[in-house]
Amino acid sequence: MSRRRVVVTGMGALAPNGNDLESFWAALLSGRSGIGPITRFDTSRHEVKIAGEVKGFNPEAALDRKEVRRNDPFTHYAVYVATQAWAHAGLSMDRTDPERVGVIFGSGIGGIQTHEDQHSVLMEKGPDRVSPFYVPMMISDMAPGMISMKLGAKGPNYATVSACASAAHAIGEAARKIQYGEAEVMICGGSEAAVSPIAIAGFSSAKALSTRNDEPERASRPFDAGRNGFVLGEGGGAVVLEELEHARRRGAEIWGEFLGLGFTADAYHQTAMAPEGEGGARAMRIALKDAGVAPEAIGYVNAHGTSTSIGDSQETAAIKAVMGQGGKLAVSSTKSMTGHLLGAAGAVESIACIMALKRGVLPPTINYETPDPACDLDYVPNQARQCQVRYALNNSFGFGGHNAALVFGRFEG
Repeated sequence: MSRRRVVVTGMGALAPNGNDLESFWAALLSGRSGIGPITRFDTSRHEVKIAGEVKGFNPEAALDRKEVRRNDPFTHYAVYVATQAWAHAGLSMDRTDPERVGVIFGSGIGGIQTHEDQHSVLMEKGPDRVSPFYVPMMISDMAPGMISMKLGAKGPNYATVSACASAAHAIGEAARKIQYGEAEVMICGGSEAAVSPIAIAGFSSAKALSTRNDEPERASRPFDAGRNGFVLGEGGGAVVLEELEHARRRGAEIWGEFLGLGFTADAYHQTAMAPEGEGGARAMRIALKDAGVAPEAIGYVNAHGTSTSIGDSQETAAIKAVMGQGGKLAVSSTKSMTGHLLGAAGAVESIACIMALKRGVLPPTINYETPDPACDLDYVPNQARQCQVRYALNNSFGFGGHNAALVFGRFEG
């Protein structure tokens, strides 16, 4: 059975440096960071005092007041970007079979703010004061559930939870639903709202976060020799995938084409990557084979690139093992500007790939000042680059040894 072609017809973004697709893309191209001092809570007892917070966001742009109260911020973000993407695609359920429209959405943690708040209620006021909405507010699958309710999508619907690979898994799974005829349209991506006291404390205790508190905009510096940990970010990204002929029949604008996926496990360690990024390298090879694209044809890689010492060097080794060291390959990490959006990262970074293909501009890795001998690729340092690229690859690697690689192509008919 031949697989059907899958194209991108809509996108929505909410990031620390932009509250919609075009503002997010403009921020990436200008090298504008969204990282700053944490404003959500008192950080006086925290070693880490910086994060990539979403700014000026009004959840009532996507949900009514009662729905806002009954949902965690990660669900607010998910519904917001999904409705953005749906509108961007120009879709209407009046002209689309709702049973052939599905939603697959990821979150690495889900409603951690709700969990933290309600645990405080339990300890301070007792079990009878815990909110009856605690469980539906906390669970990760409420994001795709609420998206389906808002849009009326009755097709495949579930959440993917694989730490920082969650959104990439969601996009790949959604593409498969269309390729094999289970849906015509899929809304997919991820959201995360983990800038909370306990999440910051937990990642900080693990020595995973940057402590460059005095220079927040310079703290996330993937591949730079001075990197000292990632910066936690929040937000969401949504992509509308559509079967090509379905998109053509309605005259949709096509932003790019989904071509292939590779999913692997390290089977190695809870938080550390396998040596030399072996599992990530296998994911990239599988994705390229699935896409039918030769390694040398990839012009741009949006790296996982978290700004951790070991992670960045091992991902560099993995990319080199799959695609070599030189040639025309450009690699950048947009986490230098957004921080690490955890379960939403694969969505906003796939959007960066799709926009790069469509617009012919590669977003930079900012804060790249001192080369690291262990990181010796072309990281598009500090300034965006005009470059026509035909194929792009997005890497997402998560705690638990989860690896996901996605291949997108410029749509050429």
